[in-house]
Amino acid sequence: MTSQVDQSEAVDGSDGDQGRSGSAEGRPATAGTADSHAPGGPPPSRAKPIRRLDRVIIRFAGDSGDGMQLTGDRFTSETATFGNDLSTLPNFPAEIRAPAGTLPGVSSFQLHFADHDILTPGDAPNVLVAMNPAALKANLPDLPRGAQIIVNTDEFTKRALAKVGYPADPLSDGSLEGFHLHKVPLTTLTLEALKDSGLARKDAERAKNMFALGLLSWMYHRPTHGTESFLRGKFAKKPQIAEANISAFRAGWNFGETTETFAVSYEVPPARLPAGRYRNISGNLALSYGLIAAAQRSGLPLYLGSYPITPASDILHELSKHKNFGVRTFQAEDEIAGIGAALGASFGGALGVTTTSGPGVALKSETIGLAVSLELPLLVVDIQRGGPSTGLPTKTEQADLLQAMFGRNGEAPVPIVAPATPAECFDAALEAARIAVAYRTPVFLLSDGYLANGSEPWRIPEVDELPEIDPKFATGPNREDGAFWPYLRDPHTLARPWALPGTPGLEHRIGGIEKQDGTGNISYDPANHDFMVRTRQAKVDGITVKPVEVDDPTGDARVLVLGWGSTYGPITAAVRRVRADGGEIAQAHLRNLNPFPANLGSVLRSYEKVVVPEMNLGQLALLLRAKYLVDAESYNQVRGLPFKAAQLADVLSAAIGTLDEEDHR
Repeated sequence: MTSQVDQSEAVDGSDGDQGRSGSAEGRPATAGTADSHAPGGPPPSRAKPIRRLDRVIIRFAGDSGDGMQLTGDRFTSETATFGNDLSTLPNFPAEIRAPAGTLPGVSSFQLHFADHDILTPGDAPNVLVAMNPAALKANLPDLPRGAQIIVNTDEFTKRALAKVGYPADPLSDGSLEGFHLHKVPLTTLTLEALKDSGLARKDAERAKNMFALGLLSWMYHRPTHGTESFLRGKFAKKPQIAEANISAFRAGWNFGETTETFAVSYEVPPARLPAGRYRNISGNLALSYGLIAAAQRSGLPLYLGSYPITPASDILHELSKHKNFGVRTFQAEDEIAGIGAALGASFGGALGVTTTSGPGVALKSETIGLAVSLELPLLVVDIQRGGPSTGLPTKTEQADLLQAMFGRNGEAPVPIVAPATPAECFDAALEAARIAVAYRTPVFLLSDGYLANGSEPWRIPEVDELPEIDPKFATGPNREDGAFWPYLRDPHTLARPWALPGTPGLEHRIGGIEKQDGTGNISYDPANHDFMVRTRQAKVDGITVKPVEVDDPTGDARVLVLGWGSTYGPITAAVRRVRADGGEIAQAHLRNLNPFPANLGSVLRSYEKVVVPEMNLGQLALLLRAKYLVDAESYNQVRGLPFKAAQLADVLSAAIGTLDEEDHR
């Protein structure tokens, strides 16, 4: 084993975003000193060679108390500042503090950054930072041969090894011969750097993640000023802690520059992105901003009624910070109270929103049905996670589609919108609000844990680029006889009037019992009920959505891969791989799942085979088969993790090959 690594071996063929195998240039750049952002004064005069790469995948892994999420987040923020394109995959235990040193307690954060457009966090890491034996054992199966492993040797004690079932020390028994192993006593080095800090040993040890962050920041030429500013702000009330973390961060950077363990550093140039102002954004943050933007563009106050639930709670936390934009947040005592308050706010003239995950949707179902009957705007944001029941609270899944489509008593149709990327959560929130307000209906917004916690660069739009949303409140009588009928519909949208309570002349009865067409009076008439059920369905069916766009460069593809939600990144990366290998394949992705785009049926019938990858057991495929009578071929996984691009590329290539074989029979 050697510490002087040719990184091209590690990066080669690690994922499918470029659809080619030789991703790293693997050649030395001009030798020179380390990056100009070096902390703690000027860098040492000794120079080390620099290798240029076009992308890297790094995974930080350790106990849930080791600060791996913070470490990964800070490395991501500096990477975004540097200008690389990026995609992240946080992965953490469901327990708030899982048992230390155990496999179930491992927390990790994966970051893929590049000098070009990328779509996924990467299939396999080129670099693993393992803070203990559990982190090494849990993540080793994902590493390609030749990957770099940086381990904290201080944690590889007999007790720690036995806890995860290592019969011998893997750092010395030859089992890691196929990797480039860097043995670094992170804890010892951190304590040495902080020996004059005045902190107790236990407190000083906690800064070892910042030492690791400093080392990786040197290794990949990341800016450092932002991290130091962040630490001073985070620990503003504890300046001793702030300075200790900064000292550990600087010590890690300087260790990389001076040690013989790391003979090479690496450089990934900034990506060429379209002109504009960018920031790094997660799916939940983008969704929160989208809700605020929708409220501003509609002129409505935003009201969130929510009960905390993983992985949706971040939206409640974020929106609570924005009272200056007219946002009101209510942390309810349960899911039912949360949606009840949100629907009440909609009745009162606000943009009512409730956020939850699958288990919460089950509890909200009756009130969603009430909103269908009342025909009021309401946004139901479902950040999907693994189920059933409590399931996998911190893992991702796409298994709530049929629940969103049919999970209410009676005929209660609800439009469904699903974002494809973390950044697109912003646009999906605007789209969901547009539909809810224009058509007076509750709308499901289906995100998931992968999108919610993942992040990518987001071009900040100009305000005038955002769509206007006109609530068109009722202002007076809507009949020639001077009466106001609350269910007298717009002939184009079939939406009923939205009349604010207390408006003179617009008094009306409202409730969950079936209403008479037009007047809104209680009605048990069979013919009226049939008419109202069909009208509510027709209203949803008639919602105007954009046609589905097909990416078919040659027009000769015989296979179409169709996805929805967060499968967009892995599918697109897989399609790039297939095309780079000479295969012809078409791709389409759905944002609107109810109603489907008007041209979807003709698109599906244009291809001999339709493959539908989903993180469920085939829910979209079931809907497509039922509605369009096409033999949609499902490819499914429910592992709590996103698809890998290489995995999907093999499936798509096999689908093309099957048709070719049939031609030769």
